[in-house]
Amino acid sequence: PAGPPRRFGSDPRAYEVMTKRFVGNARGELVGLETVEVEWREDPATGRRAPAEVEGSLRFVEADLALLALGFLGPEETMVQRLGLETDPRSNFKAEYGDFATSVEGVFAAGDCRRGQSLVVWAIAEGRGAAEKIDAYLGAAQGAARRPAPAREAGGAQ
Repeated sequence: PAGPPRRFGSDPRAYEVMTKRFVGNARGELVGLETVEVEWREDPATGRRAPAEVEGSLRFVEADLALLALGFLGPEETMVQRLGLETDPRSNFKAEYGDFATSVEGVFAAGDCRRGQSLVVWAIAEGRGAAEKIDAYLGAAQGAARRPAPAREAGGAQ
């Protein structure tokens, strides 16, 4: 089978690479990037995997344009610490699917911060599920009866 397109004699895609620095010229224009290869290593103390630089892999790549595509590496540690949340072995907020309640009373989690990086459709579905649980929690806390669902127009539109 035909592989990916080849440019400059090799496959242009690179994986497990971290940009260390954007390099500019005297006019402030981007001229390149310094990158290093990374490998995922497990921290024996926490069991969490984290990228670690591969020694001797520093490389300069010429560039005049950089597009950033940022991946999700987990919830911010500051929030975990400040709220005192329990996390799972992958550093996500610990909350059961369908319940969405965390280890802290009144704090709920859904989507990427609960399940890890995933599809947006999962985040939407979990957000809706968590909203129902939050509504029930707040209603119970206020001693109020649950509000009826909003009426739908003909044809299912809302």
